[in-house]
Amino acid sequence: MLNSTKILFTTDTQVQNNSAFKQFTERYPSEVFSTFLNGECIIIGKTGRKAPTFEDIRMLAGSMAKEIQKGEFAFAEVHGKQIIEAFPSLEESDAITAFVEGWYLGGYTFSTYKSSKEKVQTELRITGGEQFQALLEKGKIRAEAMAFSRDLMNEIPSVLNPSTYPEILKKEFANTGVEVKVFDKAELEEREMHGVLTVGRGSIHEPAFVELRYRGDESKPLVALVGKGVTFDTGGISLKKGKDISDMRMDMGGSAAVAGAMKLIAASEWEVNVVALIPVVENIPDNTAVIPGDVIHYKNGMHVQVGNTDAEGRLILADGLLRAGELEANYVIDIATLTGAIVHALGSKLAGVFGDDILANELKTIGLKNGDHVWPMPLVDEYFSYLHSDYADFNNTSGKGEAGSIVAALFLRKFVPENSKWLHIDMAGVMQGEDKGYYAKSATGFGARLLADFTTHVSNKN
Repeated sequence: MLNSTKILFTTDTQVQNNSAFKQFTERYPSEVFSTFLNGECIIIGKTGRKAPTFEDIRMLAGSMAKEIQKGEFAFAEVHGKQIIEAFPSLEESDAITAFVEGWYLGGYTFSTYKSSKEKVQTELRITGGEQFQALLEKGKIRAEAMAFSRDLMNEIPSVLNPSTYPEILKKEFANTGVEVKVFDKAELEEREMHGVLTVGRGSIHEPAFVELRYRGDESKPLVALVGKGVTFDTGGISLKKGKDISDMRMDMGGSAAVAGAMKLIAASEWEVNVVALIPVVENIPDNTAVIPGDVIHYKNGMHVQVGNTDAEGRLILADGLLRAGELEANYVIDIATLTGAIVHALGSKLAGVFGDDILANELKTIGLKNGDHVWPMPLVDEYFSYLHSDYADFNNTSGKGEAGSIVAALFLRKFVPENSKWLHIDMAGVMQGEDKGYYAKSATGFGARLLADFTTHVSNKN
């Protein structure tokens, strides 16, 4: 492994005025390229965009990290003022944090099952004074939290399943400020969490429910983060028809988001009051699996007909929402890879957010800054009639082929605590990324930053 390299920034104008820069930009037309100047390997990022955003910084830094990793450098060095001067229109400390975050996420790989391991990540060093070291650490903490979410989503189902997932979380949060409670099948029965019990019936792995509690400041309003933890989803008896459903190991992306958020919050030692609620199941067909037409009796008295066992996420989230009510949460935000309909509506760059209109727009603003983009979606009360059932209070799936993500959100709203402010995030379209910027062609880790920053936002405004 080589020792070190340096990082420089340049604009399109500077490229035209410098023959060395121009030579290599012609050879490497992308935003990032490497060259040798004065005997040193230099990594150069073009910053010619007129109005750059923090996401632009993260994407550029991620591309730089990938370029440098090709040379197997131990570390790369950049002067803090260079970053500031490259993006003069943005707040200085946040610009540096965004660069560090993008750098370490750009170097992320999941190579557990490759006999030829990926190259070691290049360490980033920021020179220019002690004031930059705290920002370096802050950016690394944010990147590590998102990388943890990615690791969980990328892991294979024989390693991460309802039997092992709680233990993985226990290990991760040992010796931190996060308390971990795990409800096993017996306790789920005692607590009448019938949605989780029903969906998990077909698996050899018994279902579980994990609570992660962080008490940074119990005088602050309690925020409940509810994440869907379906470690693999075949669709159950309503078997999926896709040729390759291996990415259904990522159907626990909502739970990965809340776990990553808790890691970020605890490592940052924020003064918030938050609990993560994770129902964990595997949705598998077997002779004991739930059959379409069965009815689930929930603890709040609601009876739900299971019209389709592939709409299982909402059935387990219902128990999570009811648990948030028992804990008297002031804010409840659930997140799930819930519907294909949201992908058709918003594509792969945005998650949909439903619920409290004011909070939804505030969440959109948070996502614009931290990179986890969401778009407010409507809740149309008339669409709830699509869940009509002749045998129960309502069905878990729509009788019409439209507005699927809205109908799913309306289903969940039936279980939201009466005195809580609520948001629902459907992240089905953003669970996987492409190999660009600080993303790899694998799990994105979406939601970890979004939920953590949302928690601090609502905590500080009360």
